[in-house]
Amino acid sequence: MALRNFYNQIRGLKVKELPNYVKPMLSVNYVKRTIQRGLDSYHAKYIETDSVEPLLHVCFGGMIFSYLVALPEERRHLEHQQHAKEHGH
Repeated sequence: MALRNFYNQIRGLKVKELPNYVKPMLSVNYVKRTIQRGLDSYHAKYIETDSVEPLLHVCFGGMIFSYLVALPEERRHLEHQQHAKEHGH
């Protein structure tokens, strides 16, 4: 959704105007304000309404994080198995 909004905003710009439009968006203050707006929006949508969804977000986020952390070791393990199988061990 955010990418679509960004595309709609830059769609009418000329190529020469694009760097001047995008450059302020790459500043630290802009990023901080955007993150703060997102956190405020999340708080208003889920926390203030006593929704159970933040608990689900934490659970699924934890599962995804643990999967991503374990993924490199699993890949090494599978490559080792494949190597052993190819060499007859």
